[in-house]
Amino acid sequence: MRASTIVSALVAPPCIVAIAPDVSTALQQILNQAHQGPLYTYPTSLTQDIVPKLIHSHNDYWRDVPFYSAISVGAVSVEADVWLYNGTLHIGHEQGALTNARTFESLYINPILDTLQRQNPTNSSFLTAPTHNGVFDTNGAQTLYLFVDVKTPGNTTWPYVVRALEPLQLGGWLSTVNSSNQFTLGAVTVIGTGNTPLDQVQPVTPRYYFYDAPIPTLNSTFSNITSLVSPIASTDFGANFGPVPGTSLNDTQLALLRAQVATAHAKGIMLRYWDQPGWPISTRNGIWRQLKSEGVDLINVDDLEGGAGFSDESNYW
Repeated sequence: MRASTIVSALVAPPCIVAIAPDVSTALQQILNQAHQGPLYTYPTSLTQDIVPKLIHSHNDYWRDVPFYSAISVGAVSVEADVWLYNGTLHIGHEQGALTNARTFESLYINPILDTLQRQNPTNSSFLTAPTHNGVFDTNGAQTLYLFVDVKTPGNTTWPYVVRALEPLQLGGWLSTVNSSNQFTLGAVTVIGTGNTPLDQVQPVTPRYYFYDAPIPTLNSTFSNITSLVSPIASTDFGANFGPVPGTSLNDTQLALLRAQVATAHAKGIMLRYWDQPGWPISTRNGIWRQLKSEGVDLINVDDLEGGAGFSDESNYW
């Protein structure tokens, strides 16, 4: 199923189809028409029945509909590559892919805000206090990780990222660290990666954005990084481990993985490896399974449907 088809189902209530050959005609008619009446619909149903999965939608902006495609399969993490030109943050993997319409605001900030507003209606007579649910209706406490991959020079680009985040910050949706170094989980956790400058993140308090530290140097160059600065650390799988000729890491690679997981987890930092083998599928699935079983927290996927479906096969997510 294409992502556009999935997203259409996400934003408009789907028609119910036959669920079993022995369902009576009368019962099937009730199922088919359930979404048309007030008895079986509710205000926060945008992500109804979507189970969050600990997968990262790598290069999310390549999807048919960025952000919406990711949450439609339950991915709890998305990624936006941003390029600063003439005061606007454009979205794309390369300069030649940029357009005036595809911006950080249009593809991420506004859709995320709209989803959060749908999940937190304010006009209900049943509310006794404002809600701060996340994007997933099945688990309102699940944060959405928003990785912002800065492609243009970080010292000039990052202030524009911070400015673009203001609508989410003013709405109280972002995870924060206050001046007393106390962390508060929000509906969205922003993590700067790529050219994000550490010196514009680490010393800032209070702060509502974080830094993607490099996994290999958490015990050396970046040993002073804590989870309050970097709740998730990442690295290039291939550059870190080298080639995988079979369907799993060899003993040397596995020892390195276990050492890196131990170092990060001792700091309370989660891990993500990007650019794992995508082909053959047996290798891809074997690496996904091994990373998860060894304690890697967020599995990087380029094939969203494959990653979401793999959860059904392995029961790992």
